[in-house]
Amino acid sequence: MTELQSHPAEDLVDPLAALERAVSERPDDAKALVALANHYWLIGAGPEVVGDLASRAIASDPDNRAGWHLWALAESNPRERVSRWQQVSSRFPQDQLAKANLADNAASLAGAEHDYDAVDLAIATYEELLATAEHPDQRAVLEKAIATLKGWKF
Repeated sequence: MTELQSHPAEDLVDPLAALERAVSERPDDAKALVALANHYWLIGAGPEVVGDLASRAIASDPDNRAGWHLWALAESNPRERVSRWQQVSSRFPQDQLAKANLADNAASLAGAEHDYDAVDLAIATYEELLATAEHPDQRAVLEKAIATLKGWKF
C-alpha cells in the first residue's frame, strides 16, 4: 500500500490573485464578487472593500444571500449593522443564520448602549429561533440567552 505524502507548505496556494482576476474578467458575477469579498474579509482587508464588493454582488444578483451577509458584516457601526441584519432577515425569512446574527448584534448593541429597544429586538429574535429549534442543546442555549436578556436592567 502506498502512502500519500503531502507537503503542507507546498500544497497551500493563496487564491487571492485568481479571485481578483475573476472579478476583473467578470465584474458583474455575484459569485466571484462574493468569493473575493469573503477572502478579503478573512485576511482582514477591511470593511470598506468588503462592503463595496458585497454591494456590487447584491446589485448584480439580489437573491445572493452570501452577498447580503457580507454586506451586513461589513458595517462598522453597531446600530447600522443591526439595521442591516434586520434587512437581511426580512429579505430571507427562513435564514436562521441571519436571524442569529440579528439577535446577537442587537444584544451586543443593547449592552453597549443600554438600549431597551435593542434588548426587546434580541429577545424577540431569539424567541423566533427557539420556535424552530430542533436540537436540545440549541434550545437550551436560546432559552438561556432569552432568560439572561429578560433579566437585564440598566
